[in-house]
Amino acid sequence: MKRVLLPSKAFLRTARRLARRRPATVEDLQAALELLAEDAHHPALRTHKLKGKLAKSWACSAGYDLRIVFQLVPHGSHDAILLEAVGTHDEVY
Repeated sequence: MKRVLLPSKAFLRTARRLARRRPATVEDLQAALELLAEDAHHPALRTHKLKGKLAKSWACSAGYDLRIVFQLVPHGSHDAILLEAVGTHDEVY
C-alpha cells in the first residue's frame, strides 16, 4: 500500500534550493520519493534508523551523497511519511 508523503516546510524549502543549485539531483530525488512512498524499506534506499537528536527519525539515500530524513507518522487510518529534511550527508546530520 502506498503511503502518503507529507513534506514539511523545511523540506520543501531545502528541496527547492537543492533543485536550483544542483539540477541533476532532481531526478534522483523524485525517484527516491516514489520508491519511499511504495516501500520505505526498499534495499535501494538503504533506509536506516537514526540515533541521538534524530532518534525518532529515519534516513534513506536518494543518490550518491543525497539523503532524505523522515518520520513514519499516523495519518487518518493509515501511516504516512513526514519528510523532514533533504540534502547531503553533512547537511542533514
